[in-house]
Amino acid sequence: MTNSLRFQRVFSTCCLASALMLAGCGGNEVIEQTPVVAESQPLATATATEVGLDAKLLEQAIAELPPAIDHGMHSMLVLRHGKLVLEQYWNGYDKDALQDIRSATKSITSLLTGVAIDKSLLLGVDEPIRDTLVSAYPNAPALAHAISIKHLLTMSNGLDCFDGDLSSPGHEDRMYLSRDWVAFFLALPLKDPPGSIGRYCTGGVVALGRIVAERGRRAIPTLADEWLFKPLGIDYVRWARFDDDRQTDTGGHLKVRPRDMAKLGQLVLQRGQWQGRQLVSAAWIEESTSLQARIDGNLPYGYLWWMIGTTHRGKPIRVIYANGNGGQQIYVIPELDVVAVFTGGNYGDGVKSNQSLRLLAKYIIPAVQD
Repeated sequence: MTNSLRFQRVFSTCCLASALMLAGCGGNEVIEQTPVVAESQPLATATATEVGLDAKLLEQAIAELPPAIDHGMHSMLVLRHGKLVLEQYWNGYDKDALQDIRSATKSITSLLTGVAIDKSLLLGVDEPIRDTLVSAYPNAPALAHAISIKHLLTMSNGLDCFDGDLSSPGHEDRMYLSRDWVAFFLALPLKDPPGSIGRYCTGGVVALGRIVAERGRRAIPTLADEWLFKPLGIDYVRWARFDDDRQTDTGGHLKVRPRDMAKLGQLVLQRGQWQGRQLVSAAWIEESTSLQARIDGNLPYGYLWWMIGTTHRGKPIRVIYANGNGGQQIYVIPELDVVAVFTGGNYGDGVKSNQSLRLLAKYIIPAVQD
């Protein structure tokens, strides 16, 4: 099977899953510019040729998305060897525009969980969630079950929560109507033994964020700034909040710039290291981006990271990615030393949300010449 056909098959599967999983988060957004224009740590740049990429193929990727076509894309960025070689914007967006990355936020929550474990604030992925949450939610039904941090990371918590089914008691749209989303999640009935079946559930990732905040003894925005964003030179983000602004949404709706998404992808590509400093342990990067579960049927999943296997010039390669409704993706391709970022406004449209997979397969991966 050719590289393009292999990706096309996965692309079709992901579109079907995303159309279900992401339908509840529709709506347009107003373009919001950051008040910080100058970057404290700008990405290095290079020409495509300088880093072994076929410039013509990258130009064709841009040409396939002319402004006259309603493709709904906001940005496309490509890095190789840590250098920005392609940066394209559409529909009024530019490098300083904040993008609501929706569920791609979950992959950042995975990084924060890893740092909490690295710092021994959490004992590990097998630690029961009850240990942290029982003091705030002493009568929560879910805490009577053996749900671990790993079950939240792999969407296998066992509670009756599936964002792909509008009738699910734990569907995210129902959660958003409640005041305390963590309490909502912990009140859900058990449907399957924890760890047995993977179903996409935003509520579990929101609860995971509460656990990290409790163990870190600070709010998630403060921890994220200290552990990740400030060292990466990510100067301005916007977190969504709930519970009368007392808690942070770690399951979605973080607003960042595309270049900052690229920095996060590069951090993962570099196994948690940034400018000589180990921000996240290499062990956590390896574990969290390896196959840990199959969710929503048979889709491969790590710890809040998606993954696809494909080929480049006949050799197998991995594509690890964060994925958010509307077309928010951070792709990390370790074997090719490539990071690609896409943002868009195709909320609730599973096909358009995932059109980046086609561009990745048709242009970006084949563009790698060495």
